Amino acid sequence: MFEDVIGSMRRDFDIKPKDVMNLHPLVLAYIGDAVYEVYIRTMLIINKRTNVNMLHKMSVKYVNAKAQSDIVHRISDMLTQDEQDVVRRGRNAKSATAPKHAEITDYRYSTGYEALIGYLYLTNSTDRLMEILELSVEEE
Repeated sequence: MFEDVIGSMRRDFDIKPKDVMNLHPLVLAYIGDAVYEVYIRTMLIINKRTNVNMLHKMSVKYVNAKAQSDIVHRISDMLTQDEQDVVRRGRNAKSATAPKHAEITDYRYSTGYEALIGYLYLTNSTDRLMEILELSVEEE
């Protein structure tokens, strides 16, 4: 279901994979953050039928720098070389803002994770995107 929506939405825009690699990693993270947030919200409303306040509190468990940093460390061995490069570029990107509620290291790895999600979304790698998203929410 989610992959159909994401795939359909992405197909409406024409961007070539080589052009995606030329985007600044913070641009990839920008779109990746949105895709990940929609995935988490969708998962929660389907699996946890509750009020909006509780849904928000549950989503924070997944959508924060520490959680996303932990995901990158947990799945790094499963990433292709290109995916690892995207994470590295995102992690090393210089941001004009500093994290308010996170360690700088977690914030950087989180940016790398979001860049990966953005990269997979923009390259229309829907199957791989879904695989990474599903791995991301697996309990250890």
